[in-house]
Amino acid sequence: MSRKYFGTDGIRGTVGQSPITPDFVLRLAHAVGRVLKRTEDRPVVLIGKDTRISGYMLESALESGFNSAGVDVVLLGPLPTPAVAYLTRAQRASLGVVISASHNAYPDNGIKFFSAQGTKLPDAWELAVEAAVDEPPVWVDSASLGRARRLDDAAGRYIELCKSTFANDLTLKGLKIVVDAAHGAAYQIAPKVFHELGAEVVAIGCTPDGLNINHEVGATHTDALVAAVKAHHADYGVALDGDADRLMMVDATGRLYNGDELLYLMADDRLGRDEHVPGVVGTLMTNMAVEVALKSRGVQFVRAKVGDRYVLEELNKHKWLLGGEGSGHLLALDKQTTGDGLVSALQVLQTCVRSGQSMAQLLSGVTLFPQTLINVRLQPGQDWKANTRLVAETQAVEAELGNSGRVLIRASGTEPLVRVMVEARDAAQAQACAERLASTLRA
Repeated sequence: MSRKYFGTDGIRGTVGQSPITPDFVLRLAHAVGRVLKRTEDRPVVLIGKDTRISGYMLESALESGFNSAGVDVVLLGPLPTPAVAYLTRAQRASLGVVISASHNAYPDNGIKFFSAQGTKLPDAWELAVEAAVDEPPVWVDSASLGRARRLDDAAGRYIELCKSTFANDLTLKGLKIVVDAAHGAAYQIAPKVFHELGAEVVAIGCTPDGLNINHEVGATHTDALVAAVKAHHADYGVALDGDADRLMMVDATGRLYNGDELLYLMADDRLGRDEHVPGVVGTLMTNMAVEVALKSRGVQFVRAKVGDRYVLEELNKHKWLLGGEGSGHLLALDKQTTGDGLVSALQVLQTCVRSGQSMAQLLSGVTLFPQTLINVRLQPGQDWKANTRLVAETQAVEAELGNSGRVLIRASGTEPLVRVMVEARDAAQAQACAERLASTLRA
């Protein structure tokens, strides 16, 4: 059954347009509360948010909706998405809720949920909530209404979690690190984590005003990080997105490393310590070079559908620990239950500090295949799957590439876009083929 409101990562859209309106969000929280109360008498829900101005409005709507269903609420304030996942588990809460549109600009916002174990919830749960949203509300009586309170030390608890994932016998002393929090949820937390582990920190993207989240900074706009690393002669740069669940990194030369390369480095650290790494999960978008490099070291590689929830599903299925996406969502399940930009950055830095080698040196045997990704915005009502020109052109490109490349065409789960990706050993060929495919969607 298809979902009406939920996408690949919760519910997301433009604020003031359905479904990101205060009346719908109130109904949503009420419906979630009713679903929770099927198995719990007095559920407790944690609510965190990023720094966009609409967070105040949506937080109030969520609080009212939950309270009206007899659910208690704990307000965490601005906090990274993975911090909410961690605290939900640590506080033995029934559910964690994050108000964020991740890497999107400030006019958008969204709602995503974590289970009591700090993991993404299954499709069946989302379908149950959607069914409850469409039912008439059932308000509890006044004596049964939920209460709300704040957890004042939420940020400090999460900082300690992050630091605990970095080896006790190592330090970041002597390193200068530029930290870019995208004017988002980790704006206070991220600089403190690296500082408390000994690094000299240069903070950029850490002055949110409600309207500047992800604006020309962060993991999706890395030019600012590259420029700052060069200007400050830093050793490393760390860029998070608005809710701090994805990561990009830069070395002292200004070279940018994406999630595929960082995932390999996380595996390399464990292999270098003779830890058993039975397998790693990537996605349909993961660069073939990473797959080839891991397999050459005896590590199995499995591709999941795009989306960190699907990476997590494959990890759980195989009982593996490491997985991720080129976009920077990285999972180390013995460190965190969900993608965590800060924890992932510490895993990579730990690799470099322990080995005494740079990221470039550690990746010297991994040369990425050129990829071209083109996002084509869909017109209202456009059925791209029924496009016969696209089908014919895809077949032609695949025949041309043979075994030396691949094509992936998929709809975005969060925006009205079709993503066209072509991977080939030759960059010009990848670009030309991707342009041919994209042109059939623009016609």
